[in-house]
Amino acid sequence: MHRMVDLTAASTFMATHARVLDRRRFATLVGEEPPDGVLKALAAYANADGGYGWGLEPDLRDPESQPAGALHAFKALVDVAPATSPQATAVCDWLDAVSRPDGGLPFALAGVGGPGSARWWAQADPTASSLHITSAVCAEAHAVAAHDPAVARHPWLERATAYCLRAIADRERPGSTYELLFSLGLLDVLAATRPGVRPELERLAAFVPASGELPVEGGLEDERKRPLDFSPHPGRPLRELMAADVVERDLARLEAEQADDGGWTFDWQPASAAAALEWRGALTVRAIRVLRANDRHP
Repeated sequence: MHRMVDLTAASTFMATHARVLDRRRFATLVGEEPPDGVLKALAAYANADGGYGWGLEPDLRDPESQPAGALHAFKALVDVAPATSPQATAVCDWLDAVSRPDGGLPFALAGVGGPGSARWWAQADPTASSLHITSAVCAEAHAVAAHDPAVARHPWLERATAYCLRAIADRERPGSTYELLFSLGLLDVLAATRPGVRPELERLAAFVPASGELPVEGGLEDERKRPLDFSPHPGRPLRELMAADVVERDLARLEAEQADDGGWTFDWQPASAAAALEWRGALTVRAIRVLRANDRHP
């Protein structure tokens, strides 16, 4: 018997605490508003160069466009499917312009790390491609490409995907839990249409313990990635490699983690008080989406 999620409490949490973008994502998810509200809210984070900044990544408050901003933009663009937007093509153009010669993206561009931003952004090497961020952005872009032909045919996407596949193949083992998480996410979305990706998916999936949990290096003591972080979607190749009881337990955990105020929270250290609430709003949207995708019906 699983715990029922309180959707009314979740709605109250979002109205009380979440930023406008995530409020509109939530309203679209539960059928209260059409997708154009999400697109209008997303546009507030856009820059003239086609990229995204202004705290769209909650732990990165800088106004300038960054790869992490593009990642979160694509997440919002996934939420509006099957609607499409010129914003998707514009961010692909920007990503193409800031990619390294090998097709990868730097973890962050030069000059990042202003007030309110987490220290790891400023520590990034802007001259080196990062499989971590490139695979994360690519996976979300492919999810958008599934309903947006302009993204599917954009030359940046294939160039970045090729970089990721080369970098993954060159590694004997993942460089970090996050690199593993995002690499698996990309391989999972590619495996359905590229049969040659499946062996690499299986190789990397072997680094995830049977429990489906891995600690995050350098994070808080209890910070970890869990089964539904690695495989949120049923019916996908990666889910086939996970034990059903492990997934079921994690779904029960996700349901049970709805807080008394109606929202969900996280296990890492946010960079600011604003980021903490913004993460909670985004994670509440994600929790409802994941539970619904797995036939839990809040």
